[in-house]
Amino acid sequence: MLHIAFIAHDRKKEEMVNFVTAYENVFKPYQLYSTGTTGQRIMEKTELQIHRFMSGPLGGDQQIGALVAENTMDLIIFLRDPLMAQPHEPDIIALLRLCDVQGIPVATNIATAELLVRALERGDFAWRELVHKYKPESTL
Repeated sequence: MLHIAFIAHDRKKEEMVNFVTAYENVFKPYQLYSTGTTGQRIMEKTELQIHRFMSGPLGGDQQIGALVAENTMDLIIFLRDPLMAQPHEPDIIALLRLCDVQGIPVATNIATAELLVRALERGDFAWRELVHKYKPESTL
């Protein structure tokens, strides 16, 4: 089973909720994760069940990063606000760096998220199942 995380900065949360709502049926079969408020808002508007971590500034980005470091996360949609300074910017950069190290697809804007969800619909993420099959036990 694929593991997908949703993260959105404050001014991008509504956009994330609308995006996930539009693709609710695509995301339904997967194990979903999110930082605190983003996950709560998605669950209020959809029937999706999401494992919520702490709020991003309180460590939620790092909690998701731990799963990336274990190569357990398969896709991250992280709608960042490029026009607003973030107090936890080092955590964000660390998460993105871990995604690059592990080769985890990550979308940081709605255009890239759209492309990745279309790939998910087509089954283009089947290669991640092989990653899970041949890696040591994870915490999930």
